[in-house]
Amino acid sequence: MGGLQFDSGKDGFIDLMELKLMMEKLGAPQTHLGLKNMIKEVDEDFDGKLSYREFLLIFRRAAAGELQEESGLMALARLSEIDVSTEGVMGARDFFEAKVQALKVGSKFEAEIREEQEERKRQELDRKQRQAAFKELQSAFCS
Repeated sequence: MGGLQFDSGKDGFIDLMELKLMMEKLGAPQTHLGLKNMIKEVDEDFDGKLSYREFLLIFRRAAAGELQEESGLMALARLSEIDVSTEGVMGARDFFEAKVQALKVGSKFEAEIREEQEERKRQELDRKQRQAAFKELQSAFCS
């Protein structure tokens, strides 16, 4: 299996934080508890994250009418617009892998933005320290 789109950890799984980001991007943000429950509902191996197989289970259960209408899993199944019965398993796999890839890119992008912000903060702090040192020097000469 290739990389997964919302798998920022690049491990072939979608964990809680990646699922959070995915649901936000799909326009159906969930509470922390809601996300945990989503994973718990299909987490066959109890590792706290979604494998491709568990992800596929969401669509199978949605197609079988086994998901509650208001559940986060139902929202995910609907918003992903994958009909496993017509598009088949490959459609879900393509979506899953695409999501993992997008998360990877998103996380990398967010990390770069954070690094830039940190660098700007450091530069601003440097500038302020230089100004303070200059003022101290100035006052020493003026007195």
